[in-house]
Amino acid sequence: MITAVLTETSIAFSRPLAGKIALITGAARGIGRSIALELAERGATVAINFRSQLSCAETLRDEIQLIGGDSQVFQGDVSDKLEARRVINQVLDSFEHVDILVNNAGITRDRSARKMTDDDWSEVVNTNLNGTYFCTSAVLPGMIEQNFGRIVNIASFSGQAGNFGQANYAASKGGIIAYTKVLALELAKYNITANVVAPGFTSTDMLSAVPTDVLEQIKARIPMRRFGRPQEIAKAVAFLICDGDYITGQQINVNGGVYM
Repeated sequence: MITAVLTETSIAFSRPLAGKIALITGAARGIGRSIALELAERGATVAINFRSQLSCAETLRDEIQLIGGDSQVFQGDVSDKLEARRVINQVLDSFEHVDILVNNAGITRDRSARKMTDDDWSEVVNTNLNGTYFCTSAVLPGMIEQNFGRIVNIASFSGQAGNFGQANYAASKGGIIAYTKVLALELAKYNITANVVAPGFTSTDMLSAVPTDVLEQIKARIPMRRFGRPQEIAKAVAFLICDGDYITGQQINVNGGVYM
């Protein structure tokens, strides 16, 4: 009898998100992919949103199944309000509710402010900031009704400190931080928390496109003298979801000290 109780307890600790539905936007690659795997390992059923990388999304789904998890893929461009809300409706049709939303989808169109085009600005703000709003507003009615929700928005140190050539990106991420604070204030009474994880320079496809000499210059700015790993961002997200019941409106900076 004691052994059975201990076994059940250990399962509960190792899979604290069992029975929870987690939607991660932009989950096919990079940080989103690591978040999806981390939450699946902790027991969540994962809805994988992607815009165009179907093969990557399907590979991730298969990996989650290999570790004993459950997931489905949902195509949609969250920068478009109709697409974003269609994705949410499809997830709700499949799983009936959403407990966890991680707004991760993001793009860059780096250019100095004097050279930035209207399209550079609009595309980044529409995906990063508007996409966060479109998806969040669509899941809120269900979270409020069930009196539970965990929202984690992926921002960036650029939205806190600024970064050369990223006026559009920094503005979008700074907007996400401000939006999250308002969500935290308004939703706390419904047992819904809203927090930000703000990565620094992280080893993803975005960073791999940067020339080697520039990467070395960037690394020299980081007190820990290395780039972050997507898994490190994912663990911060998982902490807020699994153990952050009394944390809301906050920012966890996972940046190696580049911004303090």
